[in-house]
Amino acid sequence: MHSDDPQQRELLRVCHIGRAQGLKGEVTVRTFTDEPEERFAPGAQLFTRDGRTVFTVQRARTMNNRWIVKFEGIDDRTAAESINGTDLYCEAEDLETMMEDDLWYAKDLIGLEARITQDSMVGYPAGLVVGKVVDVLDGPQWLLKIRLANPPIDEQTGEPGERTALVPFVEQLVPEIDPEERYLTLDPPQGLIPGL
Repeated sequence: MHSDDPQQRELLRVCHIGRAQGLKGEVTVRTFTDEPEERFAPGAQLFTRDGRTVFTVQRARTMNNRWIVKFEGIDDRTAAESINGTDLYCEAEDLETMMEDDLWYAKDLIGLEARITQDSMVGYPAGLVVGKVVDVLDGPQWLLKIRLANPPIDEQTGEPGERTALVPFVEQLVPEIDPEERYLTLDPPQGLIPGL
């Protein structure tokens, strides 16, 4: 359950309620979670950003790669249409627990300084600052978008070239993450990061 004090919560947007589906209170939802099976399990509770309205999942299913959810108390098309456009949230899990399970929220990675790890596979100097994580791109595999500290100079124009690099978020390339010290380490192969 979420805290009664909305100022003390760290919220994650789970879904945006869309149109009514059929006549029995079901709605389509656009998901913003990697765990829809857990978030839309019967009995799961989601709430509005202010925490005043709690929605309890009665049942959920997928159809054509879309989630269709029935919430308790939303029993007809009129009620379903009345919640169209509502964003629903859950509380973020504790960072320490997630770290133990080697799980991360994208927001916890953005802003971390990217440094070369000790004993890098191609001999880059340990501790060399590569840049800062400015975004995490979602897809089949997360990609860390790193704004380079020293973008390479284009030999033809004399101007800085690539200013960012995309690094797959896998343990072999990102062996260490220290959110308290605000850095992560990289062990990139040659050519992955321009200018190294």
